[in-house]
Amino acid sequence: MPPSNAKIIFILTIGVVSVSASAIFIRLAIEAVGNAMIAFSLFLATSRLILASVVLIPNWLTLSRQKVPIQAYYYAVGAGFCLALHFATWITSLSYTSIAASTTLVTTNPLWVSLLGWWWFREKPTKLTFIGIFVALTGGLLIVLADQDVSSSYPNPLLGNSLALIGSILVSGYILLGREAQRKGLNIKNYITVAYTTAGLALLPSIFLFDQGYASYPLSVYVYVLMMAIFPQLIGHTSFNWALGWVAPTIVTMVILLEPIAASLLGVFIFGEIPPQEVIYGGLILLIGVGIAILGG
Repeated sequence: MPPSNAKIIFILTIGVVSVSASAIFIRLAIEAVGNAMIAFSLFLATSRLILASVVLIPNWLTLSRQKVPIQAYYYAVGAGFCLALHFATWITSLSYTSIAASTTLVTTNPLWVSLLGWWWFREKPTKLTFIGIFVALTGGLLIVLADQDVSSSYPNPLLGNSLALIGSILVSGYILLGREAQRKGLNIKNYITVAYTTAGLALLPSIFLFDQGYASYPLSVYVYVLMMAIFPQLIGHTSFNWALGWVAPTIVTMVILLEPIAASLLGVFIFGEIPPQEVIYGGLILLIGVGIAILGG
């Protein structure tokens, strides 16, 4: 029996709020240690992925039972590396720019999925998708220019915005490679097991390059990391995956566009971080462009 519309809306709302909390937990963790070093960003990214991988350990016991081409695992591993770099770049961006700018720019992945799909798999975007890309780029430019005008409020807005954009491109690679892994026959449970574990292991030794470890932070930091694993990863992503079984992917994707809006509102209430009007206008234009591109796809 299919769920009621009210239940679907409720689950999607929980999903959006949970995913939006990711940027808040990251910023709280950054404030708890009082620095913006890249080593700490790598610690947050690695810890989140390792916790998700630990939850999926039982899946490794049954992984070999699914007979699929070896190429499926290659795609899953490649997706894992993209996911690792996505979290490393996006989480770092929140040390240098506003929550509103970072979460809006990282949500542009539908645009990059279209362009990378065209480049890698010859899946040419529609005219409406190109229009959406142009509109979104206009909004993105407004955000970048606005952040430069208030650069004293954040350590390095240009760097932060660039990292968020790179993070969006990387998560697009994760999406496309993950799609190919599943097309080759790897089911969703086994796919995320391989991808999440690859991502966690890829980042695990990274912070040692900066002479940092995993046991030198305040207790509150570990609480925030746990919250990231529970809410954005397990509750948020699971809510969206559940909804895909009952509504069209386009609807779910459009709902996800509410993430930067919800994250920005949480940023206002928790940190008093009110973005400039230009960032708000640019973000709205960008999200409209992404929405047009999604409908075009």
